[in-house]
Amino acid sequence: MKIGIVGAGKVGSACALAALVRGSARNIVMVDRTRKRAKAVATDLAYGSPLCPKTSVVDGDFDDLADAALVMITAGINEKAGGATDRNDPQGRLRLLNTNAGIYRDIVPRIVRAAPRAVILVVTDPPDPLADIARISAGHDRVLSTGTFLDSLRFRFHLAEHFDVDANQVEAQVVGEHGVSQVFLWSSARVAGVPIAALAGERGETLDSLRGQIEKSVRFANITIIEGNDASQFGIGIVAARIAEIVLRDERAVIPVGSFHERFGVTLSLPSVVGQNGVVRSLEPEMSPEEKQALLKSAANLRKSEDRMSATA
Repeated sequence: MKIGIVGAGKVGSACALAALVRGSARNIVMVDRTRKRAKAVATDLAYGSPLCPKTSVVDGDFDDLADAALVMITAGINEKAGGATDRNDPQGRLRLLNTNAGIYRDIVPRIVRAAPRAVILVVTDPPDPLADIARISAGHDRVLSTGTFLDSLRFRFHLAEHFDVDANQVEAQVVGEHGVSQVFLWSSARVAGVPIAALAGERGETLDSLRGQIEKSVRFANITIIEGNDASQFGIGIVAARIAEIVLRDERAVIPVGSFHERFGVTLSLPSVVGQNGVVRSLEPEMSPEEKQALLKSAANLRKSEDRMSATA
């Protein structure tokens, strides 16, 4: 099976590295507006490929995406270059939307012409409204965003670190926007079935103090990483590779990724069953009244950003 990666910058390279090391696909094609960069990345990875599961990594043009089962799009301006690294900015990643929407309107039709049956995975920030752009440009619904998958992993990681347990034993999800309005589902967060609130109480902690600490770490994790290393790339690379595997293997795994929801009028993340055609169906987990309201606000935040973009187009 073949996957394509459009955009050979830091995030695209990290996606390719993760897919190679994990053996996510038999063939990986790197496409970039600068063919020389795509070739350099593919060659660099190919030299290490003999130590990985059998995988071919090559550079190409859009026509070389033919027969790809999934195409990741990582192209576009990033948070640092786009000025989206201010923790006090209510727009957050949405500040990048206008610029990256133009790039997507150019790229997506070219992908569809070459690989009309491919699932399109939106990785570029802000992924949720860009998935709406991609869906309209593609003319089909086999479009998903990486959404809050990485945010949920960050949530699990910080809870595991706080309670000194294996992150694989933590059940915790973030839904809504991959951005400042994301919603943490504390009401259903558990460690081996034990509610987080109960574990905090055993330690003499209040849930409110824990929430403030962990939500800040997760919500602004990308900015913290960028401040030290210019780009947040490796975590999202692993997430994108895992999503590719789920699609290529038709796993029907349930993960928090973004897809379009008629009820909300935008793409946002809910736990979703993912298979060979993308999101098969979405599940709405049990939420507290506060969390339900926060999800509605997150959807409204995304709609507002898309309306604002349409008004200035």
